[in-house]
Amino acid sequence: MTPTVRAAAAPADVPARPRRMSLRVRLTFTYAALFVVAGVVLLGVTYVLFTQKVAEGRVKVISTTQRTGGPGNGAAQPSERYMIDGPGGPPTAGSQLERLAREQSDRLREAAATSLITQGAVALAVVGGAATGFAWLIAGRTLAPLHRVTETARRIAAAPAADRGLHERIALRGPDDEVKELADTFDSMLERLDRSFDGQRRFVANASHELRTPLTLGRALVELAMHRRSASPDVRRLGESLLQINARHERLIDGLLLLARSDHEITERAPVDLADVVGHVTAQTEAEARETGVRVHEQADEAPTSGDALLLERLVQNLVENGIRHNVPDGGWVRVSSRTRGDGMVEVEVANTGPVVPPYEIAGLFEPFRRMNRDRVVDAKGAGLGLSIVRSIARAHGGAVTAVPRDGGGLVVTVTLPAEPGAAAALYPAGSRTIPVG
Repeated sequence: MTPTVRAAAAPADVPARPRRMSLRVRLTFTYAALFVVAGVVLLGVTYVLFTQKVAEGRVKVISTTQRTGGPGNGAAQPSERYMIDGPGGPPTAGSQLERLAREQSDRLREAAATSLITQGAVALAVVGGAATGFAWLIAGRTLAPLHRVTETARRIAAAPAADRGLHERIALRGPDDEVKELADTFDSMLERLDRSFDGQRRFVANASHELRTPLTLGRALVELAMHRRSASPDVRRLGESLLQINARHERLIDGLLLLARSDHEITERAPVDLADVVGHVTAQTEAEARETGVRVHEQADEAPTSGDALLLERLVQNLVENGIRHNVPDGGWVRVSSRTRGDGMVEVEVANTGPVVPPYEIAGLFEPFRRMNRDRVVDAKGAGLGLSIVRSIARAHGGAVTAVPRDGGGLVVTVTLPAEPGAAAALYPAGSRTIPVG
């Protein structure tokens, strides 16, 4: 099975990690567990104190004898009365009534203790449930700023390019606590990164524009010297070499300008059919392919999308030119195809023969000024920006680029872009393949 090296992966390609218990759930469980433990301890202490208090105040029956009748009546008749005596009362002899009273007292004490435990447990369960609900709300309110920080970081990480979304800020309002300090620190980091990336883009664009003028002037002077009647053959040969060097530098500057432009998000989109782009690019590169002895095969099926037509044309052109220039000397071929996939995406695939490419080298080919053989000589076939521009344009259009080594040598590069169902209808009304003008 051929290994796949992704030059730019979409966020959906990242494997999903197993879902763990959220911090809010853990905090809720912690708060509820602490409350239940505290309630159980309180209920246990209450039960112990209650049983001790009841044991100290046990019911006692005291039997006494007193005489009844008048003063003249000397007969003494026994009469019993019952008293409930607490601790420290006078000792009395046991009797049946006293035993019954004690048993009833014990039953009352046990019933009271059981009622205390049962009703206390029910009350603890009810209040514990309410406490769990309040804990859930409090934990959610406490973690809301952290969720805001996470959502902002996720949006920035999901941007198609590294510098997209850096203009966003959390701007957290609230008490000056640790969470607000974290949000403010995150905003400061984003601001510095945004300034750094923006300064880098401006530097590339300004430097490229500043370099165009001396190169244009130098080319004009070389051409003027070459076409003079008094120019010797040596001067003409030197002029041709200088013009080749100048042309390479101009291509390098054009590539830098395009790379800086394609790193910006596409705001104005127009319907584009990649099949037309593939046909147009194939016709443009036919002369170069014929000179190098490379055959270009085209299989352009309808692939409607939306974006910047010039950038998408440059994307396909870079891939085709890369396949032509990095090919075998004789008998090589380049196959260009476009199609619509069933998952709401369209793709352009460019495969070519050529030298064997190790899989570990592919990721580096999409970096600026990187070539497989580390070639940086003057007569190099390109400036080393072709695939970097392809990746930047694909990202600017919300797409991705994948590359795999082809069996027998060469590469298979696939650009995937979001499909635009209405693009075909806008380009070709009533099923016509004629693009309306005016």
